[in-house]
Amino acid sequence: MYEELDVIIKNRFIDEFKDGYPLISKESLNSWEKVSKEGTILNLLDEKRRFIAKAYHGVQNKGMGWVLTKEKKQKINLEFFKEKINKAIKYREDFYKNKETTAFRVLNGEGDNLGGLTIDYFDGFYLLTWYSLGIYQFKDEIIEALKSEVSYKGIYQKRRFDTKGQYLESDNDFVFGEKAPEPLIIKENNENFAIYLDDGPMVGVFLDQREVRKTIRDKYAKDKTVLNTFSYTGAFSVFAARGGAKKTTSVDLANRSRAKTQEQFVINNIDIEKQEIIVQDVFDYFNFAVKKDFLFDMVVVDPPSFARSKKRTFSVAKDYVKLLKEIIQITNKDGIIVASTNCANFGMVTFRDFIAKAFKESHKKYKIEESFSLPKDFKVIDEFRESSYLKVVFIRKLS
Repeated sequence: MYEELDVIIKNRFIDEFKDGYPLISKESLNSWEKVSKEGTILNLLDEKRRFIAKAYHGVQNKGMGWVLTKEKKQKINLEFFKEKINKAIKYREDFYKNKETTAFRVLNGEGDNLGGLTIDYFDGFYLLTWYSLGIYQFKDEIIEALKSEVSYKGIYQKRRFDTKGQYLESDNDFVFGEKAPEPLIIKENNENFAIYLDDGPMVGVFLDQREVRKTIRDKYAKDKTVLNTFSYTGAFSVFAARGGAKKTTSVDLANRSRAKTQEQFVINNIDIEKQEIIVQDVFDYFNFAVKKDFLFDMVVVDPPSFARSKKRTFSVAKDYVKLLKEIIQITNKDGIIVASTNCANFGMVTFRDFIAKAFKESHKKYKIEESFSLPKDFKVIDEFRESSYLKVVFIRKLS
């Protein structure tokens, strides 16, 4: 049994919790001094001690915990987590049937009413990512619930909840079942990705960009020169090359990006000699490209929300306009810029304002071809639209 505490919600927050808002903030409760242990079940009460919702305390970058249920008598136990996971799986039944794509999200935190946890599927293997020590307190029940609801080859986990919000290193991330091969080859829209379930905080591909990559391959890449900035393991470059791009250039500061990108090319039968992989600060590369009068038919830009190198600090909220202005300079007329961000601090309207400002200050004209947000498996709820973090816009440079 888990410790339960009655806590009082401040008046101004009561209506939003009644309406289904799931995030517990430090400002929302009167009595945080009573709450000491992460994983504590919180009975949220109004000032007349009327029940509003049941939550758990778990500190992460978004807040102090998540609502679990509005049912007063609901027990937070194995059966509760079975129900959550079963419902999430049923929502994604079509993904399990798709033979062209063998990796997707099974449970998306607060979108599936279980904030602080994600579960991803990789061709028979499941990966749980814990975002707070609070949700991690329910680990045994959640893993047991997952095992009872799915057929699996193996189960892995990643912990992302140390005091700095970073990945917690451990001897290994393997939990149960059989170990995955290294690499594990998964399919995405009939292309291959090599991923590693037990190699640091990330596996090698971001599943939320699935539809964007497919669109690049199927509609925009043919006969184009493509620059992929902040390229990580080269996923956009793979899809551009498979879509018939003349040449891809992948640029990333991380030393391991070269070998990782080469690996993705090889498993997709792409001639490495016809592609370029550059390990360099992206902003330094921009300066080099401008000096050399390089121009590209397509530029993909998907930077981290925040990054720090020896030379500079980058923040999407503050610096994205400047970044786009750099890209506009090296994009051919009638070329495509794929502008992307996973920053949750602003919405699509603000992001489009960034685009408009960058083109205005560059004295160039543009047209928005199409835009993308999170795919279906990355479920979000209307009561917490902040979790719909992904914003991708295909921009045609007209002049």
